Amino acid sequence: MNLPNKLTLFRVILIPFFCFFMLTDITGYDKWIALAIFIIASLTDLLDGKIARKYNLVTDFGKFMDPLADKLLVCSAMILLVDLERIPSWIVVIIIAREFIISGFRLIAVENGRVIAASYWGKFKTTFQMVMIVLMIANIPELSILTTIIMYVALILTVVSLIDYLVKNKDVMSGDM
Repeated sequence: MNLPNKLTLFRVILIPFFCFFMLTDITGYDKWIALAIFIIASLTDLLDGKIARKYNLVTDFGKFMDPLADKLLVCSAMILLVDLERIPSWIVVIIIAREFIISGFRLIAVENGRVIAASYWGKFKTTFQMVMIVLMIANIPELSILTTIIMYVALILTVVSLIDYLVKNKDVMSGDM
């Protein structure tokens, strides 16, 4: 259990705390606590990958758990934001569907001895989704137009990154690898 894997597990452990503070108003500062937890969890995603690559600490556990932890965090946040009526459910359905499609694609590729690395489109998509979630949790009325623009950019990048994956890796489904 190396440091990157501990950071990944820490991110997973933070998710229930994030959810609790998103859905309560005990202290009057709960949304800000939830926001801080989300930002900390998001930063562990940046850190664990950089540390794993820099110090050659990449493990099978990390390869499996890191993307799963990311999906759990982002999907949990977006589902809660639907519940709080800050994001339309249809957008969340598209974003989650993309994650399932890419995960399935990667499983098929791995079974055939191929690893599909994250693309720049996927990284841009993740960045915009994280910024969108932060803005939606903060829910600052003066930033509502910016939040809406970033939401649609995140949605467009979600679709573009899906198309990019499918086009670049069409041989995965055809079996011509």
